[in-house]
Amino acid sequence: MELIVPTLGESITEATVSKWLKKVGDSFEADEPLVEIETDKITVEVPAPSAGSISEIKVEEGADVNIGGVLALLGDKKSTNGSASAKKVQTKETPKEQPKVDKEVASSPVNLDKTKLSPSVQKLVDENNLSAEKISSSRSDGRLTKEDVINFINNPSAKQTPSKEREEVVKMSKIRKTIAKRLKESQNTAAILTTFNEVDMSEIIKVRESKKEDFMERYGVKLGFMSFFVKAVVTSLQEFPAVNAEIRDENIIYKNHFDIGIAVGTEKGLVVPVLKDADAMTFGDIEQNIVELSTKAKEGSLTMDDLTGGTFTISNGGVYGSMLSTPIINRPQSGILGMHNIQKRAVVVDDEVVIRPMMYLAFSYDHRIIDGKESVGFLVSIKSLLENPSKLILGV
Repeated sequence: MELIVPTLGESITEATVSKWLKKVGDSFEADEPLVEIETDKITVEVPAPSAGSISEIKVEEGADVNIGGVLALLGDKKSTNGSASAKKVQTKETPKEQPKVDKEVASSPVNLDKTKLSPSVQKLVDENNLSAEKISSSRSDGRLTKEDVINFINNPSAKQTPSKEREEVVKMSKIRKTIAKRLKESQNTAAILTTFNEVDMSEIIKVRESKKEDFMERYGVKLGFMSFFVKAVVTSLQEFPAVNAEIRDENIIYKNHFDIGIAVGTEKGLVVPVLKDADAMTFGDIEQNIVELSTKAKEGSLTMDDLTGGTFTISNGGVYGSMLSTPIINRPQSGILGMHNIQKRAVVVDDEVVIRPMMYLAFSYDHRIIDGKESVGFLVSIKSLLENPSKLILGV
């Protein structure tokens, strides 16, 4: 039986094998993941069509394969066990002379599996940002001890990195290539400008503190800031339709649906899952969907449907401590809102200096379709709604 690359979307014609989860000869059950493949948009696991074993791997890790291509040949468990037995018999009939192991070889560094480290050793390795594979073991079984790690830390010469290891060449993944290509296309195509403002988060914080327990009990998720921002963005997009539009050839496409992309950072790069029809969602719906999409993004289980159709994007650099930034537009959209961290600052309110939790907002937009007046008005509208959350809650 052949393990085939599944159809992953109309626009996807090729994938890259990023990781084999089973080796040749390994057995598996039906629907058990066998290999992880990566496209320019998503990473997916290809499951076993039925129980069996891997007879031959056709596409190695890092290699490209077309949609519908053969990844591996699969056999049943019985045939695999038989071939394994045959190999054992052959080994007995034609024994090979075993190389002698001297003390010098035995004492050389051992490639270790980090899962075999004791908790105390693992903690010491992590706290000092060390690589367990580079530390020599004093034990016969190759296991590291705390003394081995301490000796490595206290020995300056052991930590010096040879010049040949000062650089590491890693092939760009398809997702990273696509991110680079689209960001550069956005800069080359759109006339990007950014306007800034700041928002007093006092009222939103009060609402969250007073309603967080009731909200959790009702919806099963925390009441975050993002639902307020999504609501404010949708309301402002309805007032400024050009921000929700896009340029297609020589036409302006005004969209009457509000699909808000939420930028999420993952180990493999930035992805933007989309809240479809966000204008019809409650605060609870938004928070539940954000948790679900964020979890799928971190697990690498987002589908093509999760990533397509956005009309506007929100990026929250504040979770990483960003004070101010200029977000770049996610083509073919015409605008993106950047959130930042909340800092208590001295501000003037009614001619008095007070301390308030403030956040800088950045709105990057395509000046070809959005004028300066509209961009400023759009951001001021968001600021007004966030500082008066009763407008969002009551819809007035």
